[in-house]
Amino acid sequence: MLLADDQPLIRAGFRVFIDAAPDMTVVGEAADGAEAIRLAGELTPDVTLMDIRMPGMDGIAATQTITTDPRLSATRVLVLTTFELDEYVFEALRSGASGFLGKGVEPDELINAVRVVARGEALLSPLATRQLIADYVSHPRPSAGPATGSLDRLTNRETEVVRLVATGLSNDEIAEALFLSPLTVKTHINRSMTKLGARDRAQLVVIAYQANLVQPPPSDARAG
Repeated sequence: MLLADDQPLIRAGFRVFIDAAPDMTVVGEAADGAEAIRLAGELTPDVTLMDIRMPGMDGIAATQTITTDPRLSATRVLVLTTFELDEYVFEALRSGASGFLGKGVEPDELINAVRVVARGEALLSPLATRQLIADYVSHPRPSAGPATGSLDRLTNRETEVVRLVATGLSNDEIAEALFLSPLTVKTHINRSMTKLGARDRAQLVVIAYQANLVQPPPSDARAG
């Protein structure tokens, strides 16, 4: 794993937890986005733990550079935020991050998150998805970013599955809603990601909202 954070104490704390796990090791540390890109290219880590706010090149720009580099196609980026969802998380996910964690995360949650992302899955829980949706609805972002495929490429069933993913449902909940098996739901999601050029589930949610596949709730439903 590569650690990218401008605060040495935070890097040191994460290193202790990660190196203590039997199946993980920290291979490098970066203090800014540019250094993170350089070390990622040299070390090709399975996962880069990326702070968003760093001097010079920030974590969003570094994430996009890493995730769009063909040589680093196996490297996943897990972004760190001071708050669980801040104004930069949407851009980080759109730039290719596989999920996000708050800096106050518990050690066991951190280790589990790294394992999830290393397997190629997205760390985007139903609660986190709903928060992302609420933030996007309240503060719409321009649609600039990596080009994505047209939703017209999806079958009707795939479109329905993607819509439910974007509403924050888990695979099991989608399976129950559509009377499908969780394995079938996972297959539909994987095929949809391939057709749309989405790196993972997180980007699938972003694409769905950019394409207006999911309608925001009434303003009074978001109050409070």
